[in-house]
Amino acid sequence: MPCDCMRSIRRTAPPQRGSIPQRRRDAMQRIMSAAAARLRPLTTAPSARTLSGSRSRPVRPDRRTLYLAGRQKSSVAAEPSLSSGSSSDYVEEMYRTWLDDPSSVHKSWDVFFRNAKASAAPGSAYGSPPPLQRSLPGRATVAAPLSLTDPDLEKLVGDHLEVHTLIRAYQVRGHHIAKLDPLDISCVDLDDAPCSIGSHNLGSYGLHESDLDKVFRLPKTTFIGGSEDSLTLREIIRRLEAAYCQHIGVEFMFINDVHQCQWIRRKFESPGILRFSAEEKRTLLARMVQSTRFEEFLQRKWSSEKRFGLEGCESLIPALKTIIDQSSSSGVESVIMGMPHRGRLNVLANVVRKELDQIFCQFDPKLEAADEGSGDVKYHLGMFHKRMNRLSDKNVTLSLMANPSHLEAVDPVVQGKTKAEQFYSGDSEGKKVMSILIHGDAAFAGQGVVYETFHLSDLPSYTTHGTVHVVVNNQIGFTTDPRMARSSAYPTDVARVVNAPIFHVNADDPEAVTYVCKVASEWRNTFHKDVVVDLVCFRRNGHNEMDEPMFTQPLMYKRIKKQKGVLLKYAEKLMGEAVVTMQEYQEEVAKYDKICEDAYARSKDEKILHIKHWLDSPWPGFFTADGRPKMMSCPSTGLSEEQLAHIGMVAASVPVEDFTVHTGLSRVLKARADMLRKRACDWALGEYMALGSLLQQGVHVRLSGQDVERGTFSHRHHVLHDQNVDKKTCVPMNHISPDQATYTVCNSSLSEYGVLGFELGFAMASPNALVLWEAQFGDFHNTAQCIIDQFISSGQAKWFRQNGIVLLLPHGMEGMGPEHSSARPERFLQMCNDDQDVFPNVREDFAMRQLYHCNWMVVNCSTPANYFHVLRRQILLPFRKPLIVFTPKSLLRHPDARSSFDHMLPGTHFRRVIPDEGPPAAQPPNVKRLIFCSGKIYYDLERERKNRAMDTAVALVRVEQLSPFPFDLVKAETERYANADVVWCQEEHKNQGYYDYVKPRLQTTVGHTRPVWYAGRGPAAAPATGNKHTHLMELQRLLNTAFDMDAFAGNNY
Repeated sequence: MPCDCMRSIRRTAPPQRGSIPQRRRDAMQRIMSAAAARLRPLTTAPSARTLSGSRSRPVRPDRRTLYLAGRQKSSVAAEPSLSSGSSSDYVEEMYRTWLDDPSSVHKSWDVFFRNAKASAAPGSAYGSPPPLQRSLPGRATVAAPLSLTDPDLEKLVGDHLEVHTLIRAYQVRGHHIAKLDPLDISCVDLDDAPCSIGSHNLGSYGLHESDLDKVFRLPKTTFIGGSEDSLTLREIIRRLEAAYCQHIGVEFMFINDVHQCQWIRRKFESPGILRFSAEEKRTLLARMVQSTRFEEFLQRKWSSEKRFGLEGCESLIPALKTIIDQSSSSGVESVIMGMPHRGRLNVLANVVRKELDQIFCQFDPKLEAADEGSGDVKYHLGMFHKRMNRLSDKNVTLSLMANPSHLEAVDPVVQGKTKAEQFYSGDSEGKKVMSILIHGDAAFAGQGVVYETFHLSDLPSYTTHGTVHVVVNNQIGFTTDPRMARSSAYPTDVARVVNAPIFHVNADDPEAVTYVCKVASEWRNTFHKDVVVDLVCFRRNGHNEMDEPMFTQPLMYKRIKKQKGVLLKYAEKLMGEAVVTMQEYQEEVAKYDKICEDAYARSKDEKILHIKHWLDSPWPGFFTADGRPKMMSCPSTGLSEEQLAHIGMVAASVPVEDFTVHTGLSRVLKARADMLRKRACDWALGEYMALGSLLQQGVHVRLSGQDVERGTFSHRHHVLHDQNVDKKTCVPMNHISPDQATYTVCNSSLSEYGVLGFELGFAMASPNALVLWEAQFGDFHNTAQCIIDQFISSGQAKWFRQNGIVLLLPHGMEGMGPEHSSARPERFLQMCNDDQDVFPNVREDFAMRQLYHCNWMVVNCSTPANYFHVLRRQILLPFRKPLIVFTPKSLLRHPDARSSFDHMLPGTHFRRVIPDEGPPAAQPPNVKRLIFCSGKIYYDLERERKNRAMDTAVALVRVEQLSPFPFDLVKAETERYANADVVWCQEEHKNQGYYDYVKPRLQTTVGHTRPVWYAGRGPAAAPATGNKHTHLMELQRLLNTAFDMDAFAGNNY
């Protein structure tokens, strides 16, 4: 079936022949005039020859001067258009060749350049080749100048230019007519980009069939000639079509780097590139046997099970193995991979080399889970394995990351883990650690996190120095045709935003696939930039093995049913080439089948699923051999007075000389110094002391997010900027002590989904690092909800891996409107796994065991000291859990939101609950109302209580750790104030915030013997009002309710 672009070619009418000579004449006039003008100032020879008894030797121009003045490299456009005025570059190329050897160019060019050197006027420098006559003794033969309109000369030069344009057209658009689709049904819509290349379209370039056997000199921008510098037009077209229009299509001419374009041309245009040795072909056949027979074995044994097999793209396995082989040979020691579910079991078996019996036992419905957690389906699980690479004879570590059904969600996670491993191994150029991402065509084009991840690829604190992307292009998404799934011609067009070359390849040609993957790996290892391999294939079954694709794609699947398997086709090819015999092929198949059968027999002995078999990010030495914490206690998180003072002084100073800070920042630093003298700290200083002390202990700290260097609210200032020198910065936190760990603080791109996923991946690599992501406002985390839901809250339960990432989410109702008020605490609390109806068994290590069994920790600190402690606790715990911190905004500068050093000294800890330590604690029986609250609202309540002179009647208790819920401490408070009403007060709306989480737990705590009343805003759809006056009225109303002793009189509980 002809492809769409061929139909477009037939619809495109060729230009009228009568218009070509005039067009060429006009173009030639412009080109030659421009060239003459550009060349004239560069000549240093005399203006005329000396006609004496002996011929004088002309003085050649300085070639270096010619290059610098005549052809400067452009950083904007890699390739000049040969159909525009810049085509005079061709004339310059001929001129440089003539300078080297005048006899190496055509006589007409020789005459032209000699006349140009003789100062002939622009447009009249052309001369016909000198006549074949003997020179008179003592006389120099000088050709008479000819007119620019000489038809033979005009056609000669014009044809060369048109041939160069034709070559460029193949380089730009050859992929449009490449034979990429194994089904030959052409799902790529190129109607809006008609392709006018090929021997049948010569007229589009002012060429004719009569020119096919003429010899043309090749430009320096092609390598089709090999060692030849001239070819006939027929051979030029043949070689171009062999390079760009067969089973490989190359998109690269949008890259704005000449050297990179030349590198790609050399890789795909050089004659004989697709030649494999017999041994290489046998290895490739063996890999195809493994890929194909694995799927066939699973189909035979478990025909009614979903496995999301690789049938139709079996060449993915040799593709990945080629990338790993080539990268290992180049020095790569670790490869982190991410992929969706299609083909995952095959990749685990034949690339990562997971034990087959461990995969097969996953199909056993009687397999018991011996470990805590829910687990996940087999085609979502990951794996970590270190093995010897046979090609490079070097050890390589392979990690396939676990992934949910949100297909591309794992992309930034893989990049973050890759960046972390590069950081910890000192691999600043990405030569030891790399990433490979496998995508589906529909997801690659349709999911925005792909775009976000691409835009991290060259940012200083996020680059992984190049990723190899492999797209398994099924030409369908579940049941959706490409024409309904994307607006671009290819699913890979998103990669063009970062100038990544895109190599399309017919997946039914294993040798072409192998070569393309070899080039992709070389590209990454040479330029350390992203590259895309588009495996154009098909999906032999439906979306899964139980699905019926004929409902929606009947014609495609009629074609697929007739399609011969790629293994059989390749085996027949090799047998036809006498590389292997039928017996050798059958023996290879039988050998792998036996491996599978033996593993299947062993799998029947497996009765229990073990964690260690499916970890994608192990932490050697952090846990015991069976994966348990080495202890169940946490040391004090306090610091000595000397440490606090030292870190505080660093925070209050500029530790480098000749550095001018902003005058406003000078006041900030002075204020910090004043607080230190008073032995106090605010929020920013408390954070500084927590992070700085961890750095002193050798713990790497990484803080990332939008505007985190300064802080959204201009409170942090961890990066100082010299006011007089551009790009001169100072990070005082890296000047705390000589042997400290590195502090990385980096403003991110304006992305939540991608950046949070990246930081989550970074935190996976090591438990001995504090990784924090801060939202610009807490409200904005919802665009990263997929990472929060699928990875952070449930990652340990599904994939048996812990993670200590910290989310800092600015939160508070302060009249800033519905988009800058709420970090949606209700969403985080809803996903907590503690039981609201069961009062736990409280014993000595209750608090620690609560933390160990929770899925994450949620806190809302009301003091800098508690914020200081919870950050330090995150590292000092003997295990790792995600930490969600609702951070303040107005409290950052609130005069009452200060902490004394006394609350941060040795022996102090994070306080899960802060009881009322004022008058109510002295006389609990006199307290009429016990108000529990969390966060900023405490300061509003404290002010209102003081204004109403109710210091002895109302007790204010702050719940700092919301989850896991501090049942023991809350119970102690309710028992202390046994005569008081129990009220939960919050500034958020009733259907939001903490109320729905806290109320049932408070009821469980008091045994449902006392009512739990509510003081706060009423239910609402939006998180906050946009009207300042309304905001203040709502606040006063909830404060009135909280302190009105008759507010709940007569209410039914």
